[in-house]
Amino acid sequence: MIKNIHAIQIILASSSPRRRELLTQLGLNFLVMPSNEEEHYQSDTPEEIVKELALLKASSVAKSFALPLSNTLIIGADTIVVLDGEVLGKPTDKQDAIAMLTKLQGRTHQVFTGVSLLMFEYNHQCKTNTFVACTKVFVNEMSLKEIQAYVESGEPMDKAGSYGIQGVFAKHIGRIEGDYSNVMGLPIATLYEILKKI
Repeated sequence: MIKNIHAIQIILASSSPRRRELLTQLGLNFLVMPSNEEEHYQSDTPEEIVKELALLKASSVAKSFALPLSNTLIIGADTIVVLDGEVLGKPTDKQDAIAMLTKLQGRTHQVFTGVSLLMFEYNHQCKTNTFVACTKVFVNEMSLKEIQAYVESGEPMDKAGSYGIQGVFAKHIGRIEGDYSNVMGLPIATLYEILKKI
């Protein structure tokens, strides 16, 4: 087993600045190596989709190394927004973002994040730990003018569900049930508890 989390190499398989910020809050030193793998999935439930994609990202980064890994932890993560069973990904354009936000306003939706930990020990053996966090988010009613103004800010264009809870959209969030950091893309409280057991 890996004895000291601060003595191993940690790799975040994500280009998300929000995930980098959250992982930094745990006081860890890490490298950022985004996965270039296409995000195709076979699963059909939100929980399984994010688990599959998180593992795909972490595994893709692991495979990019020419030599077998040891004493290394790779963290992959994927987040989706789900409304009435429909997965809302990143918007393709401004009109798509407006359409998503129109669906979300005045209603409660779920945010699922899957996290996959690939732990390569000294003997090159890999242990995998994959988990899912879910947070319910209620968005206050918004006028079309408010939605259009938010989309014009550019903030929603690289975010699942077309919004970022930590940005200017925060004023439209009525309440949440669950982990706030999960909505940002990485449930750090759960991650921290798991890392303590490594």
